[in-house]
Amino acid sequence: MGLESTLPERGHPPPKVRSVSMARPFAWLAGGWRDLRANPIASLAYGLLFAIAGDLITIFAWRNGQLFIVATSGFFLIAPLLAGGLYEISRRLEAGQSSTFFVSLAGGRRNAEELAKLGLLLGVIGFAWERISALLFALLAPNIAPDLLTLLAEIHLSTDHRDLLLIWILIGGTLALLVFAITVVSVPLLLDRKTDFITAMRTSLRAVDANLLVMVFWGAIVVTLTAIGFLTLFFGLIVLMPLIGHASWHAYRDLVE
Repeated sequence: MGLESTLPERGHPPPKVRSVSMARPFAWLAGGWRDLRANPIASLAYGLLFAIAGDLITIFAWRNGQLFIVATSGFFLIAPLLAGGLYEISRRLEAGQSSTFFVSLAGGRRNAEELAKLGLLLGVIGFAWERISALLFALLAPNIAPDLLTLLAEIHLSTDHRDLLLIWILIGGTLALLVFAITVVSVPLLLDRKTDFITAMRTSLRAVDANLLVMVFWGAIVVTLTAIGFLTLFFGLIVLMPLIGHASWHAYRDLVE
């Protein structure tokens, strides 16, 4: 739908994308749950790493609310790349192969250079988000105490900081949507096929373009499950992040021919 015509051939025709029904995200979750149950040790190891990372961010950034919020959101901006091992577990299960945690880590070697380029782009987006957030807080709320609870209380209760909150949410939400759109298909595609990261990102954008309402629904499911993981002091991420990762593989297989 407009995006497809801009794709370079690069020696091979770009992957074709499918249009799917609104019910498909439930099938992706069901497939993700089957993959988690089929290989629980390796899958939950990734979930444990996500939970530990969240707890470490909380421990070291708790006294600086702006740093905590940026570090947490930045971490999950690059989460699609960190979930590459979960995609590899699902790929191997689909091929009838078992996986260990260390075997799944080797999946990224097949297309390491292009995955590294995508990771660098996500890192740049995360750094830009940190700088934008710091600038907003410095300009619009220079007198807010850095403590996280105080920060949240003052922004919520004081009308003086509503502009900060609105602008911050709009910019952060836009960056999150951008990352979702360029990674929802691209990371598993790069792990599955020998292609370049530009083609992978454009394929991801085309998949979103062809299934906009479905992808909005899928994004809402991912955000909801992640929020549940946050509310359980990150311990819920031990199960929920592997579930999302495996389900995302099934989304890729459904959306890309």
